[in-house]
Amino acid sequence: MRLFTKNKENPSLKMENRKIIYTVITILFATGFYFYDHYYVEKKSSSNTQNNSTFNFLPTSTTKQIIHHQFYSLSYNEKYEQAEWVAYTLKKDHLKNNQFKRPFFELDPKVTTKSAHYKNYKNSGYNKGHLCPAGDRKFSEEAFNETFLTSNISPQLYDFNGGIWNRLEQKVRYWAQKYDKLYVVTGGVLNDNLKTIGSEKVAVPNYFYKIILDNTKPKIKAIAFLIPHEETEKGLYYFVTSIDEIEKLTGIDFFYDLPDEIENNIEASDNYTLWSLHK
Repeated sequence: MRLFTKNKENPSLKMENRKIIYTVITILFATGFYFYDHYYVEKKSSSNTQNNSTFNFLPTSTTKQIIHHQFYSLSYNEKYEQAEWVAYTLKKDHLKNNQFKRPFFELDPKVTTKSAHYKNYKNSGYNKGHLCPAGDRKFSEEAFNETFLTSNISPQLYDFNGGIWNRLEQKVRYWAQKYDKLYVVTGGVLNDNLKTIGSEKVAVPNYFYKIILDNTKPKIKAIAFLIPHEETEKGLYYFVTSIDEIEKLTGIDFFYDLPDEIENNIEASDNYTLWSLHK
């Protein structure tokens, strides 16, 4: 007599159970990847940008195409094939003298309309002028290399790039050393009827500007420079202007997130002495 009989499992039921298990596993994996992509990665990206860029004080964009890189932000203007502004934070501890190998310029993969190719500059008579200087990003090789995206350059004459513009970049580094932390916004004044270079018609600005903000309390201050795109031996103080004046020329609103009283005060100022004497 058989005291125990093992029941045979229904094959169709067994197959159905497997399908249910596989479906549950698939849903769990999908849910996990969703939260990874939308929470962890986004949070990490937000942390990087908050730590390394100027997102508290970004200007407005006339093109609505603002690009956030890890170590600077920019507003790209497809019509002129360059950034209308590049903004970044320059801290005292950023001022390093690491000697990294100079990379090749590359297209900016984040520009949806595609940034201009570096070949536009070949035999043009113009340098690939950095807007966020490579010299301000020597604290890491990653930060240094990031300045060699073509969205971060504008055509500049050799004697301008290596002359007055270089002197201004050095002065900004001096102020970063003195005041610990600055916010810097740089660009060319872009308007119609500018000379162009290359097959993509990259515009050559007639003027370049640089705006520097020291948001350290109690003495918050800012200074702006507007420099003709030409060789000059004049002192930097000769080119100091107000932020209000640059806003009129560009249609860009700078530092609009500051309280109105502070914004109105610093944007109307063209006081170079304040930066020379104040600590």
